[in-house]
Amino acid sequence: MLEQRCPDFTLPATSDQTFHLATAGKPLVIYFYPKDNTPGCTNEAMGFRDLYAEFVAAGAQIVGISRDSLKSHENFKAKFSLPFELLSDTEETVCTLFDVIKIKNMYGKKVKGIERSTFVIGPDGDIVRAWRGVKVPEHAQEVLECIRSL
Repeated sequence: MLEQRCPDFTLPATSDQTFHLATAGKPLVIYFYPKDNTPGCTNEAMGFRDLYAEFVAAGAQIVGISRDSLKSHENFKAKFSLPFELLSDTEETVCTLFDVIKIKNMYGKKVKGIERSTFVIGPDGDIVRAWRGVKVPEHAQEVLECIRSL
């Protein structure tokens, strides 16, 4: 997907908004995460939250996407004071576009879920960087450094 045009999409977002990629600010950080209020996803969201002012200063917008409902997203966003919008992809449409749905092994059972992944969309609308199978510690800082290099 690198150096390809980011596929256009529209999803419902927190704060009573609809996110449309075509009208989003660029550069843009899109991070996909498995589930609201789980330890890894909470730490990842807090990493982006804690560096949010620096992302904004670099001209970037951040959105998080999971299969959770908007109600779940609103609660998660409020609980952790997340300053960016969370997008609900309950039908897995955008998850499929970005190929982040994977079969995982959870407690010996095979389940379909989101592989923690982040994409940076450059000012021209192309995908300039992709991380798959993200490990949370220091990830937000690494993404910020990528944004600053654009």
